[in-house]
Amino acid sequence: MSDEIKYTLNVQSVDNPLTKEEGDKRFVLVSNGTADFDRVISEMMSVNPGLERETVEAVVKLEHRTIQRLTLNGMRVSNGLFSAVASPKGRAGASWNPQVNQLNITIAQGADWREAIRNTTVNVLGDKSDVMYVSGTTDAATRATDRTATPGYPFTVEGNYLKLVGDDPAVGICLVDEEGGETRVDPAMIAVNEPKKLVFYLPASLEAGTYTLRIATQYASSGGKLLKTPRTLESTVYVGVTPTTPDDDEEEEGGGTTTTPGEGESNNPLA
Repeated sequence: MSDEIKYTLNVQSVDNPLTKEEGDKRFVLVSNGTADFDRVISEMMSVNPGLERETVEAVVKLEHRTIQRLTLNGMRVSNGLFSAVASPKGRAGASWNPQVNQLNITIAQGADWREAIRNTTVNVLGDKSDVMYVSGTTDAATRATDRTATPGYPFTVEGNYLKLVGDDPAVGICLVDEEGGETRVDPAMIAVNEPKKLVFYLPASLEAGTYTLRIATQYASSGGKLLKTPRTLESTVYVGVTPTTPDDDEEEEGGGTTTTPGEGESNNPLA
């Protein structure tokens, strides 16, 4: 990878939820959104507009299928950017039991990604104390902090401006599956409702998969004033499955996406 390629990330500082020490802070990423398959293809086309989009899409999909086939036939795939390998989980028995055993794919950064990290400039933009964000999660069933969650068990979300208040119908916690189906968390299942912490029982009916955790509230500050329009924070959680990469929680950590600003708020992540 050429040393001429440079990258830039922006971070902000937030209170460290793992300690009560005054002034103890940590950096979190200022998210620029999510790049889906179409966005990735568009970025590739912008680098080489002479290629046919259909051809680029076909090649990328073929790579995806090839990596799937190789990993699910027992091979570790290492393409420079990352390595991927199948990882069985759960207690071993005489035979494979889908009720207790899971098969996940573990992905780790490769040499090309490590070199790119060395060519990345990180800008510190100051405090993020007045912005709604998620800084961490904990699954009560496994004690995992990688945004994994277990149906029927308490799930802790830590961050800022999370307290659920207001009469707007949008206020509350909702989990959205990859097909767009929504499952709202019953308010009676919320055990802790504080500005910096939410603890709620995940619906036991949730099927395994990747979900968007949507938190909407009219909470503004400790002074009791409510926002006229709820602001909504979205963050990815993994129900009954593991994240795509071991370090996946760093991607959106402290961020998520605030999609609906309240009165006087801004969608600008630098605000």
